[in-house]
Amino acid sequence: MPDYTPHTDEEIASMLRFLKLESVDDLFNSIPVAIRTAGGLALSPGIPEPDVTARMNELARANRSGAEDLICFAGGGAYDHVIPPVVSALASRSEFVTSYTPYQPEVAQGVLQAIFEFQTVVSRLFGLPIANASLYDGSSALVESVSMSLAGSTSRSAWISSGVHPQWRSVLSTLTRGRELDLRTFALVNGETEWPEVDRLGKESSPSALVVAYPNYLGCLEELDRVRKICDHLGAAMIVVVDPVAAGILRTAGDWGADIAVGEGQAFGNPLGFGGPYLGMLACTQDYVRRLPGRLVGETTDSEGTRAYVTTLRAREQDIRREKATSNVCTNQTLMAITAAIQLSWLGRQGLRELALRCARGTRYLRDRLVDIEGVEMVTGDAPVLREFALRTRIPSSKLITRMAESGFLAGIALENLTAGKCDESITRSDLERSILISVTEKRTRQEIDAYADAFEKASQP
Repeated sequence: MPDYTPHTDEEIASMLRFLKLESVDDLFNSIPVAIRTAGGLALSPGIPEPDVTARMNELARANRSGAEDLICFAGGGAYDHVIPPVVSALASRSEFVTSYTPYQPEVAQGVLQAIFEFQTVVSRLFGLPIANASLYDGSSALVESVSMSLAGSTSRSAWISSGVHPQWRSVLSTLTRGRELDLRTFALVNGETEWPEVDRLGKESSPSALVVAYPNYLGCLEELDRVRKICDHLGAAMIVVVDPVAAGILRTAGDWGADIAVGEGQAFGNPLGFGGPYLGMLACTQDYVRRLPGRLVGETTDSEGTRAYVTTLRAREQDIRREKATSNVCTNQTLMAITAAIQLSWLGRQGLRELALRCARGTRYLRDRLVDIEGVEMVTGDAPVLREFALRTRIPSSKLITRMAESGFLAGIALENLTAGKCDESITRSDLERSILISVTEKRTRQEIDAYADAFEKASQP
């Protein structure tokens, strides 16, 4: 049963006439007056949907006796975002949930059109002209982007910032080992990648690509114009790992001069789901279109002049080119991609901007509250952050997270498992053991943030 029912006033009036009732209130006459909500729900008019949902959950918890789910302030690539009811209702339609990669794709015009819409919104989000039909997740999109750069280069090396998600870097390292790729990692210093100076660079060992995250894993914003200059000097592709929510208020990867942009689309309509299924986004310039992995849906006209959708440039896939193909990916995450397209279309340009601003404002408010606590400081110094940040406390982060869970919060991600020096040269091993990565999404209300800060102050005491 969908939780979004868009009935018009005319439909409601027709229903009441059929039932021979005067008003919607008459539908609930069978409910005893004693257990009805007296005086309404005390909700202010026009408040944001996340606040309404939080209030409804608060009221619903009064009926439960067991332990509640923890309020999530963890991020690091997987985020607890609002999924609007309209998104769940549309994405759960049988036409979508039963779809799989069509082996005669042009027969499934509806699915191809939906994928084409997804490609369109990803292209606009990343500021690049071409986007594919999606990949398995963000890490696989990263691997494919590096493969694209290698296919057009004589170089067998790539440079990557340690600000890229550590698990994504691990996947890249594993899947490129068989291709004898020399993957060189550059550490962060105070939250920003320490790339070499352009005037000190030779071209004898130029990489096929430079990979940088925007924002990076510790939440900091990098100077992408500097990365572009290095790429121009070395003749390397610029690959940007984008947070697609942050893209709502930041310059697009294309505006920064990226050749390829990748990202994780879980934030748009797809729940956390214990790690999946997720959604890989990938977009590129026209120069890379023939190396693009997976499926690409195009728009054309049929023999009768009617608009039609087709899979295009299929010769790049392994089903035809085989060992000459850039990638062996020949499918996509159809349902996750359609879900993301629905949510992005529902939000629109302004809605995405408001979502990102709410995340940024909540993050800034919580950060300012937490750094006022004695013994708490930013890991990355004064580096600008957007929607997550790393803090150092006086106790091990594992102990802090356990204490916060007792107060009803998933406090964040312990950074102690990161390798000192491979993450940020300015962070020591002992620093990492006391560091935690915290994220705030638009789902978190002011009341939840204040309660988190109060609990954090108590939990962070030695």
